[in-house]
Amino acid sequence: MGKTETAFEAANKVMEPGPLSEANPTGTWKDFLTIAKLGIVMSNLITTFAGFFLAVKYTNLNFTDEIGTMVLCLLGAALVIAGGCCLNNYIDRDIDQLMDRTLERPTVTGRIDANQVLWVGIVVSAVGTLLLALTTLTAAVLGLIGLFVYVVVYTMWLKRTHSINTVVGGISGAMPPLIGWAAIDANLHPIAWFLFLIMFLWQPPHFLALAMKRCEEYRKAGIPMLPVVSGFEMTKRQMIWYTAALLPVSLYLYDFGTVYIILSALLGTGWLVLAISGLRAKDDIKWARMMFVYSLNYLTIMFVAMILVNIK
Repeated sequence: MGKTETAFEAANKVMEPGPLSEANPTGTWKDFLTIAKLGIVMSNLITTFAGFFLAVKYTNLNFTDEIGTMVLCLLGAALVIAGGCCLNNYIDRDIDQLMDRTLERPTVTGRIDANQVLWVGIVVSAVGTLLLALTTLTAAVLGLIGLFVYVVVYTMWLKRTHSINTVVGGISGAMPPLIGWAAIDANLHPIAWFLFLIMFLWQPPHFLALAMKRCEEYRKAGIPMLPVVSGFEMTKRQMIWYTAALLPVSLYLYDFGTVYIILSALLGTGWLVLAISGLRAKDDIKWARMMFVYSLNYLTIMFVAMILVNIK
């Protein structure tokens, strides 16, 4: 059976109960935290807070006066992201059972009933959107855009049909710093959009590295990730282009000072060199693992640095 055919079959089964429907679900708090993908939520909150913190500075507001707004923003963003992850788990339960890395998800093992996951995702997303709306309507709209792109455009459509899924899905992953900024400044200063671009360009090399590591699992599940449909060489060239584009974009934030510029240049150049080295890598999976780890460190260091260099 061909890869494209398998993907479409999976898409047609999206809303059907999984084969574990006869299981006796228990649904512990740990299970619900698992389907909400707590690690993803926490990493996105770093970028959300960075956007919020920088917006406070560039609008000349007092940070302590905005603590209440910050709580609403971070909690709202966390719930929208968690809700999206729950809906992703609900939709993907048919293909998750075909991949080793997702076999233990509660939606696959049957520890949580599928309808519970669906309603938790809907309710949590709705509450999160409401909390964001208590900051600004712009923040709430951005949250809904990110949710729609992740759940509908990426999870339900492109993930199952086209290798461009990683790029388009990056729109939702780049929303958190915009949401954080919009909670303070609905007009969205140009710096907010550069934070968005940094996140958008960061995601393809990050997720393509993961796709390379799990290539055979994606192939088995019929998911047309770029390494599956175009091979490793094409994937590595794509990763080089994104890391190359990320470097000048990150340096545009020169207003953050010398320390930030030096750090950004070093981290960006290091990632680009590592990406180029993949063209001669003898062990593609080992190289992809290095790219994946580097990407995580890059994101954390960059956004923490953005906050630290702007503390008065």
